[in-house]
Amino acid sequence: MQTEQTFPIGIPGQKWGEPERQAWRALAQVKRLYSEEVLPKIEALKTRFEVEQYGALSYDPARFPLYCIKSKHWDTNKPTVLISGGVHGYETSGVQGALAFLDQQGEHYSQYFNLVVAPCVSPWGYETINRWNPLAIDPNRSFYANSPAEESAALWQLAQGLGEVLVHIDLHETTDTDETEFRPALAARDGITYEPDTIPDGFYTVGDSENPQLAFQAAVIDSVAKVTHIAPADKNGQLIGSDMVQNGVILYPMTQLGLSGNITQCQYHTTTEVYPDSPKVTDDECNRAQVAAIMGGLDYVLAQRLK
Repeated sequence: MQTEQTFPIGIPGQKWGEPERQAWRALAQVKRLYSEEVLPKIEALKTRFEVEQYGALSYDPARFPLYCIKSKHWDTNKPTVLISGGVHGYETSGVQGALAFLDQQGEHYSQYFNLVVAPCVSPWGYETINRWNPLAIDPNRSFYANSPAEESAALWQLAQGLGEVLVHIDLHETTDTDETEFRPALAARDGITYEPDTIPDGFYTVGDSENPQLAFQAAVIDSVAKVTHIAPADKNGQLIGSDMVQNGVILYPMTQLGLSGNITQCQYHTTTEVYPDSPKVTDDECNRAQVAAIMGGLDYVLAQRLK
């Protein structure tokens, strides 16, 4: 039986080949500029932090340099914290929230941690508002050795050079386009049937099922709840098809799925998920929710270390 067509590229039931990937890439249009919305904010942080280039995307190295921002006074006696945003380039608050955290709170938390922030892992995706990279590869399913995604490989290499990392917070969004565009495209690319789902209205986190750290996740949720609403479970007690293990928290096997939580062996990891299309929030509130998530997580870790 032929699978119903839910995406305009490819043949239902058949995986994409290179012609389909090229056809998909041809649809991508630049809708905003990394050079205008991200790079100037990184440049402005240079007086207070160390800015290092850790790579560049081969699609256009001059246009897509990859930067991380580090604490100015690195101290090997302090634990290291990695914060990443824009792994999926279309997730705006991940990028802008990471930069806002540094601007507003970075110097305070640098007293206690060595901070490393990679604010825009996928600048091509940022410009074209895409989940995938130009090869129709999802960077957040590609965090493993010898990754086919340049974006993932570069962040992986950066993380390996940091030594022991205590905390990794990866900033994401779940948007309406996940359901209207990106999941149908995924089903078409992989030659499978698209199964409609719903988008949670509110903030939630994704922990590692192999190392959930639920008290840490709760601290993140409690901090964010002061800024915006937390996503309730659906009628099945789930969020996006996964059981909600506690208020606003689901778990994924990070290593098995090649997710960002796989790039360090850190004790504390969380992936944040903001819902920017909710009628209850503004773009500014989404950015502030990401800042609050980082603060909640780091305050929890500080409290544990002081016990």
